[in-house]
Amino acid sequence: MEVKITNENFETYKNGELPLVVDFWATWCGPCRMVSPIMTELAEKYDGKIVVGKCDVEEADDIAAEFRIRNIPTVVFMKNGEVVDKMVGAASKDKFEEKFQALL
Repeated sequence: MEVKITNENFETYKNGELPLVVDFWATWCGPCRMVSPIMTELAEKYDGKIVVGKCDVEEADDIAAEFRIRNIPTVVFMKNGEVVDKMVGAASKDKFEEKFQALL
């Protein structure tokens, strides 16, 4: 399941029981559109084990600033409220899935 990350709900997901993967993106970003279906597929595969959040950098600029997001897509991997890994740019499903597995 994918969730929309906003300034209002981010802390709840960040400090939740499940690991959190945040996909920072924007509507105008071509590489983001390549990553999006991969995140959707992995969100379904890891439903109940990992929360996958989509964070539009233009709508939630406070969160993007907090994580110093300079390039998109950027995918941040969090466990216990802490960043444990980060990927910048588009990558293959296999590369993303390796990171998902490492969170478990």
